[in-house]
Formats: sequence, C-alpha cells, structure tokens
Amino acid sequence: MIKAEIYQELINRLIEEQNFKKQPSALYEPIHYVMSQGGKRLRPLLTLLACDLFGGDLQKALYPAMAIEVFHNFTLVHDDIMDKAPLRRGKETVYKKWNSNIAILSGDTMFAMAYQYAIMTDHAVIPDILNVFSQTAIEVCEGQQLDMDFENMDNVSIPDYIEMIRLKTAVLLGASLKIGAITAGADEFSIQKIYDFGIHLGIAFQLKDDLLDLYGEFEKFGKMSGGDILTGKKTYLVLKALELANSAQQTRLKQLYADPALDPQLKISSVREIFNALQIEQHVSKIMEEFFTKSLADLESVNALEASKQAVREYAYLLFNRNH
Repeated sequence: MIKAEIYQELINRLIEEQNFKKQPSALYEPIHYVMSQGGKRLRPLLTLLACDLFGGDLQKALYPAMAIEVFHNFTLVHDDIMDKAPLRRGKETVYKKWNSNIAILSGDTMFAMAYQYAIMTDHAVIPDILNVFSQTAIEVCEGQQLDMDFENMDNVSIPDYIEMIRLKTAVLLGASLKIGAITAGADEFSIQKIYDFGIHLGIAFQLKDDLLDLYGEFEKFGKMSGGDILTGKKTYLVLKALELANSAQQTRLKQLYADPALDPQLKISSVREIFNALQIEQHVSKIMEEFFTKSLADLESVNALEASKQAVREYAYLLFNRNH
C-alpha cells in the first residue's frame, strides 16, 4: 500500500495548499470547514491510481482528482440538508453548524469550483473529462432523487435499490477511475473496463456502508449506529429482511419503521434482533462479495502491467475489508 499512501499524501497536500478562506467569509468558511475534515479521500486516490495504472503523468491527473473530491464533498453538504443529518465524520454538518441557506450556497460554490479544478490539466483531454464529469453529476442527482422517492414508496425492490446506489455512489467511483485513465491516454476498452471496475466496487462499497451503519462503531464510522433505521431508509438490509421474513416478522418490521415515537435505541435493537434472526449480515456480505468479484474481473481485463494492477487491487481489498 506504499503507492496509495504516497498518492494520498499528494492529495492531502494539494488540498491544504488551497485557499478556501475567501470573502464573504459566511460563504467560504463552510467550504474550508468541510475540506479540512479529512475523510478517506478514496475518490481522488482512485483517479491517481488509474492514471498510474496506464503509465500516465500524475501531474495531469492531480487537479481533476481534486475536482472529484470537491464535487464529492459538495454532494455531502447538500445531502445532509435533505437528510437532516446532524453529524458527518463525527462533526456537525454545515447546515447544522450554520444554516440551510448557507449550506446550499456554499455547496453550489463547491460545485462550480470543482469544474475549475477539472480543467486544470492537458487541454487535449478536457472535453472528455468534462463529459464524464457532467454525466456523473447528473447521475448522482438522479440517485439522490431515487433515494428520496424510496422514502414514500411501499414497494421498493432490491434491484431498484441496487440501481439507486449505482447512481448515487458507484458512478462517482467509476468516474474517478475513468478520468484518471483518460488523463493517462488509455485505450477505449480499458477506459470502459476500469469504469466498470469502479461501478462494481462502488456498489460493494455502499453495501458495506449499509452494514457499518448498523454494525459499525460510532467512533470509527463518524455516524450514529443505526441511523438508517431511525430515518427509515430502505437499505438492502431491510429490503432483504422483508423478503425473507415470515408474516409476523414483516408486520413487526413495518411497525418499527413506521413508529416515529418509539425510543430510538429500542427501535434499533428490535430491528437488529429481526435482522440477526434472518442472518441479514451474512446475506449482505454475500452480495457484496459477488460485486467485489465482478470488480476484480474487470480490473484483470484492462490492458496494463500486472505490477500496476496490483496497487489498484490492494486498495480495492482495503476498501472491501474496512471496518469503518
């Protein structure tokens, strides 16, 4: 993992070098606040790993990678408003620390800034990068809308959910890798395959997040354990539980999710008890494994040296096996 650590340091250093503290301060202070919180930085790291995978010049990929990270954080700022989430990475969200209007405007500014960073590269690849970037931005919004739509739908299927997380989460991982490959001048087949790798890895990544929301530790994950249950999110866990449950368990699950007055810890523990009885953790782990296996097959098919593939493969395993 030495290569990934070096690239992560490059990204962190570039972010630290940016002057986000501009005027008016009410607009830019939240941006500085968000961008200084750290996080996994996995998306820009994937951009650099993909560039390296195809023997590209990292300097050409560095600012597009920065664009991906700024864009990702913009989506979090806006998502937190829509989800009414009080915490992100263990700290107050922007809308909670300031207010919704400031969070909306700061997020909009980050979206524009992301495009400024995206074009700071070789002019020859800018059109392709912007095409990927714009299409991904649209798809992420589509995914967010589906996520919100699901809150008011009684019959969300597992394929519906997989499609939603493909759009909301996986396409940005795919785009991160695709942009890195484009800056490196990779062939069209390999560009598509490294994108597919990101899509399958991204779906497995989100399923892992779903698990960690209930079974992860607050100190490590930076979110309230069981938060998806309290907000009534229709994750793979509850959809699979409803599919496997008997009549009594289905009725109980629906009652628990529909009761806003129930004590939060009682609600979480009661839902977890049903999940455990139905072995939901094992079912989610199985589908995660299937998507992860597909991602490795995609990586194997790209036209690149085995030694270069290994660095990407190692990082994929790190994401897949994380516990926070």
